[in-house]
Amino acid sequence: MRSSLTRRDLLAAGSGLAAAAALPALSGCSSLASADSDPDTLVVHTQLGTTAPGSPTYLAAVDLFHEENPGIKVKNLVNSDDLAQVYETSRLARKEADVVMVNLYDKTLAWTDVDATVGVGPYLDAWGLRERVLPAALADWTDDEGRVRAFPYFATNWPVAYNRALLDRAGVDSIPTTGDQLIAAARKLRAKGLAPVTVGGNDWTGQKLMAQIIQTFLSQDEARHVYSTGDFGGRGARRGIEYFTHLRDAGVFADKAQGLTSDSMNTQFNTEEAAIQSAMSSALAKVPDEVAHHTEVGGWPLADGAAHEGPTVIRAYTLIGFWISPNGVRKIEQVEKFLRFMYRPEIVARFVTESGRDMALRTDAVSTGFPLVGAAQRLGPEVSQVLLPDVYVPPAAAQSLITATSTSFTRGTTAAQVRAALESAYRSA
Repeated sequence: MRSSLTRRDLLAAGSGLAAAAALPALSGCSSLASADSDPDTLVVHTQLGTTAPGSPTYLAAVDLFHEENPGIKVKNLVNSDDLAQVYETSRLARKEADVVMVNLYDKTLAWTDVDATVGVGPYLDAWGLRERVLPAALADWTDDEGRVRAFPYFATNWPVAYNRALLDRAGVDSIPTTGDQLIAAARKLRAKGLAPVTVGGNDWTGQKLMAQIIQTFLSQDEARHVYSTGDFGGRGARRGIEYFTHLRDAGVFADKAQGLTSDSMNTQFNTEEAAIQSAMSSALAKVPDEVAHHTEVGGWPLADGAAHEGPTVIRAYTLIGFWISPNGVRKIEQVEKFLRFMYRPEIVARFVTESGRDMALRTDAVSTGFPLVGAAQRLGPEVSQVLLPDVYVPPAAAQSLITATSTSFTRGTTAAQVRAALESAYRSA
């Protein structure tokens, strides 16, 4: 994804106040993530370290790294959803961390292109780590110029979770696999006072589910075109939008879904107020045991004439990678030791067994302690895979699509209005 020369020039210039003024998206950030000039201190800017799934395993791995490498100190700078914004601000001041652990989405899509981070392909080869990466993950992290943006690490499965006990209580005999069956199940669930499909219609979870439903009538190549260009006028995309609005107006989604977030979605499912949710594997790992034991995972039900053979799931390999900054290049020996350590099979396996994470690396480890994550990993030909749109959506359109999502989940919004909102998100970018 190419960025503008203006943005490239700003990042290259590093003139703090002028650059910040020219980039409104970076204003109002928290304090800069300052780099450490000590050559034996490796600064890692990460989303792991507090409540994010995998944080305890990551911190334990860092402790073990310290034991094995007493001459190197890892200093963690922890941010959550605002990590990319904070990192960009610190990069403008040339005080960025040496290594960044974040997903490939929105702002980060442009980082390698504007020299905010460096391509890591030569390091993958020189350190003998390329063969540890799953081919699909390597492809997802490679940009149009052939540069590998970061060292792939976390992946995700994104199936649909069905609370079998709640479906039974409502008289739903089997997991819905068609749109008509899903609508019928929703009516029975509502009759029992239960929400059917809970979804964060006001944030990224709703945007992903809507994209999944729109892809019902699209091949993967067609979906790439739609989400790269914002052209939702093709027959398949229009049918997908119509399918979405049909399900919405039939009462499939929880009441006022347009105002729900990922947190409220997970709460509704985990407290058994709702029977169904489209959930990435990190959310599945947090489903309470008493709910997980009567929950099944599958795909999103299809409509007649769908482009897929089975109900759909999303699988992606871009959830977290290790990015190397220009500051990190100056400490490349320390970076090499850290990434070799994090890529070791036994460390990778710990994230699977202790935290229920899906990995973008080769591993024989199985998430036995996280039954729903394990079940999602075992889904085979009974489901079909659709694209995660994140790596195709232009960065400047990402947040506008969230706004369009909330509009789309509002009952009564026509298919034409949904299409207009989606395409407007691209035009405004």
